[in-house]
Order: sequence, then structure tokens, then C-alpha cells
Amino acid sequence: MIRLYCATGNPGKLREFQLAAAAGEVRMELLAGFKAAPACVEDGATFEENAEIKARHYAWLASPGEFVFADDSGLEVDALGGEPGVRSARYCGRHGDDEANNRLLLENLRGVENRTARFVCAIALVQGERLVGVYRGAVEGRIIDDPRGSGGFGYDPLFYHPPFGCTFGEASAEAKLTVSHRGQAMRKLLADLRTR
Repeated sequence: MIRLYCATGNPGKLREFQLAAAAGEVRMELLAGFKAAPACVEDGATFEENAEIKARHYAWLASPGEFVFADDSGLEVDALGGEPGVRSARYCGRHGDDEANNRLLLENLRGVENRTARFVCAIALVQGERLVGVYRGAVEGRIIDDPRGSGGFGYDPLFYHPPFGCTFGEASAEAKLTVSHRGQAMRKLLADLRTR
């Protein structure tokens, strides 16, 4: 069985990664020592750059030969020129304040008709100092005016996915994973690992 170590401080992401890994018959664990490690400066211009920066930053916490991955993901809104983009978690100026981020997003979209958006995820996988690969997923939707659903996290209650007929906040975790940006990227990573 393949063992993967995840470098994330986001409990919502960790749950989704664990769900995806279980479906792929992979053992996935939070990287030991992650919470006590020095924070990583995410100064990349793209999701891919930030994912690689994070994976390389935390790889030293793993034993030699172990696979470590990190992701960077977020929301791109067309009418806002792709914002919040790589700043999704800190859109309001504070990291991880979902309620304030959602409120600011809705303020910035007030009166805007074009609400098309996408969630994007890039996962970087490293083994020691070697970059094994970077895997990308994206899912299209639109931003609604009022949050719906208590599931998921982040912008999920505002992200309406037409094929589901509901927001990601209303969808079950299992259903969301079948189409989500994070589920897509994780499946690509797992498929690549199986060929090695």
C-alpha cells in the first residue's frame, strides 16, 4: 500500500484528501511535526508555484524516501479578473476567515451579472528533494448571492455547481469529491503514483 504524507493546516482540506486517498486505497496521514514546523511563505504567482513551495518547505519533516504533498487551491471569479485566486484564503486580509472572505466576495460582486467562477487546485508531490509532479484540477460554477448549505468550507456555500443543482455547501462530501478541483487533482496524483 502506498503511503502519502499531507502538509496542510486546513482541516477541511485534510478531510477531503483522506476521503480521496481511501477511495484510491492509499494510506494518507498528516505530516508528523507539521503543526510545530515554521510556517511557509506562499509567495508564488500561481497555484502550482505555491503548491511546490509548500511541498518542498515541509518535505524535510518526512523520512527519506517518503512521499509528501501540499496543495494550493482557491476560487477564480471571471468578473473580478481571476480574484481572489492565490489569495483566496486571505482575501479579506486575514488568513482562514471564511465568513469575512465570503462577505467581501459578495460585496465585490454586488450588481455584477456575470458570476461565472471556478475552483482550482494544484497539488505538488515531492520525494526528498525531488519534485515528482504537479497535478491540477478545476471545476466550473457560479457565485450565488446568499450562502446555502452547511457542508464543505471556504467559498463552498456560495459556489453553485449547475450539474448538481446546488452549492458545494449543500452537496455531500462524497458527491463533491467526484467533481471537485481537489478530487480531480488527487486522482491524477494517485494515478501517477500507481504507474511508478
